[in-house]
Amino acid sequence: MRVGVYLAHPKPGSFNHALFEAVVDELREQGAEVVAHDLYAEGFSPLLGAEETETVATSASAEDGQLALHRAEVATLDALVLVHPNWWGMPPAVLAGWVQRVMVPGVAYKLGSADGEPVGMLRAGRALVLNTSDTPEAREHEEFGDPLERIWAACVLPYVGVTDVRRRVFRTVTDSSAGERAQWLRQARQEVAALIGRRGPEEVRAGA
Repeated sequence: MRVGVYLAHPKPGSFNHALFEAVVDELREQGAEVVAHDLYAEGFSPLLGAEETETVATSASAEDGQLALHRAEVATLDALVLVHPNWWGMPPAVLAGWVQRVMVPGVAYKLGSADGEPVGMLRAGRALVLNTSDTPEAREHEEFGDPLERIWAACVLPYVGVTDVRRRVFRTVTDSSAGERAQWLRQARQEVAALIGRRGPEEVRAGA
């Protein structure tokens, strides 16, 4: 199995980086082929050019070598793992820009007309989103409605053909203990093992 792992956090040493490293390590232990990208460290540009705004016709070939690589890679993946914090109910700008520039018509979906239903083109039928947050769960749902759930599980991933969308939120990170973080890393590994094994994390924990 070929799995793409994408990290969007600018601060080296962050808990998001620890999650990213744990995910990559677990996937390799499970025998998966891993395509790993730290988008900030690699300097991926999130800025969408005027020539990249087509939503129906197949997008032109990318002249930017880094962008062309990401588009080519994402079409070969069997699963996706996205690691990022909750910032203002949104992914960091670098990841939002990655979606807008990489998940383009002819690569991730095709659309017959602007008001039509998209046909997802990605081979990856499964995705895991790992988020960090400093908002308690009850407040997230009662006041904000968990916008990241809507973004990934309703707006983005089904549009490109991902039908199995899993998500885990680790909170609250700023005041967490070393023990809590260690437990969260174990949970992230379980989620990854379940993702590529088509099993739930409860089954993985039980050794089913």
